[in-house]
Amino acid sequence: MYKKPILILLVFSCITSFCQSNYNSESYRVTLGDIESTFYEKDSTATALVIYEEGNSHVDPNNYKLITQVKHKIKILKKEGASKANITINLYKKDNTNFEQVKNILATTYNKEGNDVTKSTLEEEHIFEEKYNDNYTLVKFTLPNVKEGSVITYSYTLTSPFMFKYKGWEFQSDIPKLYSDYKTSIPANWTYNIKLVGHKKLDINTSEIKKRCLEGSRGAYSDCGVSHYAMKDIPAFIEEDYMTHKSNYLARIEYELMTFKNFEGQEYNYTKTWETADREFRTDKDIGRQLSKSINLEDFFDSNLINETDLLKKADKIYKFVQQNFTWNGKYRIFEDVSVKDLIKDKTGNVSSINILLHNLLKEAGIDVHPVLISTRDNGFPTKIFPVISDFNYLIVQITIDSKSYLLDATDDFLSFGEVPFRCLNSYGRLMDFKNGSEWIDIKPKRPSAVYLNMDLTINNDNTITGSIKSKTTGYHALNEKKNYFSNSESHLNNLQDSFSNAEIYNFKVDTEDITSYDFSKSYDIEYLDAGTGDNIYLNPFFIKFFKENPFKLQERTYPIDFGYNDSYLFLLSLDLGNQYELVEQPENASLALPNNTGRIGFSTQLTNNILNVLFRIDFKSSEFSPEYYPYLKEFMNKVVDIQKNTLILLKKK
Repeated sequence: MYKKPILILLVFSCITSFCQSNYNSESYRVTLGDIESTFYEKDSTATALVIYEEGNSHVDPNNYKLITQVKHKIKILKKEGASKANITINLYKKDNTNFEQVKNILATTYNKEGNDVTKSTLEEEHIFEEKYNDNYTLVKFTLPNVKEGSVITYSYTLTSPFMFKYKGWEFQSDIPKLYSDYKTSIPANWTYNIKLVGHKKLDINTSEIKKRCLEGSRGAYSDCGVSHYAMKDIPAFIEEDYMTHKSNYLARIEYELMTFKNFEGQEYNYTKTWETADREFRTDKDIGRQLSKSINLEDFFDSNLINETDLLKKADKIYKFVQQNFTWNGKYRIFEDVSVKDLIKDKTGNVSSINILLHNLLKEAGIDVHPVLISTRDNGFPTKIFPVISDFNYLIVQITIDSKSYLLDATDDFLSFGEVPFRCLNSYGRLMDFKNGSEWIDIKPKRPSAVYLNMDLTINNDNTITGSIKSKTTGYHALNEKKNYFSNSESHLNNLQDSFSNAEIYNFKVDTEDITSYDFSKSYDIEYLDAGTGDNIYLNPFFIKFFKENPFKLQERTYPIDFGYNDSYLFLLSLDLGNQYELVEQPENASLALPNNTGRIGFSTQLTNNILNVLFRIDFKSSEFSPEYYPYLKEFMNKVVDIQKNTLILLKKK
């Protein structure tokens, strides 16, 4: 599969103990230090490491095509990192005469064999093309003889006739990088919006003008903006809980073509204004026309609803009607296959069809309503600088009654009025107002979500602990519990029983009947079979824990922590020690706050009339935290877990 390994002698010496991590991050050239280095000090979990990479994009002065030269040098630190030797290059094709090409693919693997270094090169016959679809071809190859300790290098040249697809550059990936470098040359004919994404700053960011870089006919010419961007010591991007899509945060540079001016002086605009986008959206054959369709309320509702004067009650009834009578088919398909007529006929449809029906019914009922375009959490943030309609993949509606706004989505049977699915909580959306013009609005819950737990227990003379537990959840916590319980109540009860390893549950009762209620309440009696034996008993009062482990485990997190909503937890325990035991030791009270009072922990115990009262409260007063908060949040959650896991009270027989 590859050329016979060639023994090559590197002509510089290295004392092994001093070159365990002696990478050459200054050039593409492979050194003995690259080969003999065995780890990366800043990330012991890294399976591979980009030692050096560079890209260089410019316009060919002869044919005006975009040329991009790419080079990568990677160290394979662990066997799992060998997957980095599988390379895929995406090539875009518009038609048979306009398509991207890749040339000059060179790939080499370096290994240490005893005292020698072997070099294995990729053969041309092991480069494969695969048609992905009508617009994309994949070029694939795998570097030969790759194993733990290998250094791989590969380079290639991309040629593209599409200046609207100026090559972006990803400085960050799922493995760390020592040095990532990108140089560009852009003739003044093309104007781009250049966007640096992510929270990591550039170590090199320079620009200058190169005169007469591109020649036209009749003596016309263009100057070029030459830029140099680089980042050093870039941590791996590792996905963790409480984040939106990684595309929001990966450190990279993106290019959006705004205008092109040819040498004859003609100028072409490639970006739209929101006024233009609003006009196109209003006349769109799917969403636009469906939103404008009139609908007869008498076909759906009786006179009681039609004549209802309280607009909030009226909106709530219309919302619940759509919610309960039409089923979401699980598809978004925001700009295609949108048909209110088919939805009414089939009783099932995609997101747009359901919420446009809701919109039209509310509008017909005289309620101020507008569609809102959003991008879901797993789809990335929509661009705010100028309209990119393809950034949006979801549609909800907003109503305004008595100067108060409510966001509605009728795709989920369990949502309460004014609540949207968690997938929609992606910071902001675009409210489409065809009379006054569209605008950005916040997509944030107006009410917090919470978990309340109240335990009233007694230690009996036979060393059992009995009592009652009341649980109440609100908001998105309640939404999850409602789906779990009302979908399968028997399974819900079994899971609850399984969560107690040494206890029996009985008299289980759910106090919430409405599946669209904002809260969910349940209660049950419990018996812990054995609290312990002997004169002394050590007891952890947290019979139920909110968090069993710290969700934040990274050494460093370079992207925000996004919970989606403000959150709080309250644990109350009243433990009657009875006639047999007395309290000898109780834990110390504890508290901890996040910077700027964005979160707080409070823990306290108090003994009154031989009844031990335990209070534990966790509050997150913000739904989103910048990366600078990560070490504080990590410490915060360590404290939460520690209190629940290691709190002990010492009881002694009287």
